[in-house]
Amino acid sequence: MLVGVILLTFLTFVYVFQRRLIYLPFGQVPKASAVLPGAEDARFETDDGIELEGWFVPAGSPDAGPGVLVANGNAGNRSHRAPLARALAEQGISVLLFDYRGYGGNPGTPSEAGLRRDVRAAREYLTNRAEVDPARIFYFGESLGAAAVVDLAAEHPPTGVVLRSPFTSLAEVGSLHYPWLPVRQLLRDRFDSIGTISRLKSPVLVIAGQRDTIIPFDQSRALYEAAPSPKRLVVVEGADHNDAELLHGEQLIEAMLRFIADPTGATAAP
Repeated sequence: MLVGVILLTFLTFVYVFQRRLIYLPFGQVPKASAVLPGAEDARFETDDGIELEGWFVPAGSPDAGPGVLVANGNAGNRSHRAPLARALAEQGISVLLFDYRGYGGNPGTPSEAGLRRDVRAAREYLTNRAEVDPARIFYFGESLGAAAVVDLAAEHPPTGVVLRSPFTSLAEVGSLHYPWLPVRQLLRDRFDSIGTISRLKSPVLVIAGQRDTIIPFDQSRALYEAAPSPKRLVVVEGADHNDAELLHGEQLIEAMLRFIADPTGATAAP
């Protein structure tokens, strides 16, 4: 009897506080110009009234060109994605970095439904920038952010979708890291990318680390295989989830530039 009460209490605690294990905002966010010269602080509102902050990094071209919406992973804030934005802007691509609700000093509490609203508001902001050609918008989703942009792309198809270290579903990831918990029964936020990706009508680029210990490569590959064509898979040999090679490494940047230049070009998967 006592063991059952203890177990029930523990599972109730996990159910109530599970989002604190999923969403990990941390770090201070300075002004955009202090980190990326020429960048602007951006503000936009979600459809449920949450004001989000971000950084818009213009390419500096007089003509409207491609733009990339960057959806972060579950940890940190937009300042940690500055090297990626700098590398793309130097190649003539404007970038929107932003933080979800509850991240980077933004109000609100993160959740799957909340992140869906957040990426939609970010997309609306990016499409209305004069520096960005609305017909050349790309989504870049990192880990948890990959799930957010898969959902966004199913509703608002972009020119192309880049998924960095994506998972099949949050339930699959949770079951892997917490095999002693009934994750599928307890999980409130599902992020079921494997159930959504077949609806995409945009070209897809998947970039994954061969030795990812957080999102196993097999999950990224399974999501790639479920995606409709045209699609590409780039494997970064020996890279783990948070290694620099997967954050702003040369192979990642080169793959993105090739994809942005020619989203429908065929590249065989390894």
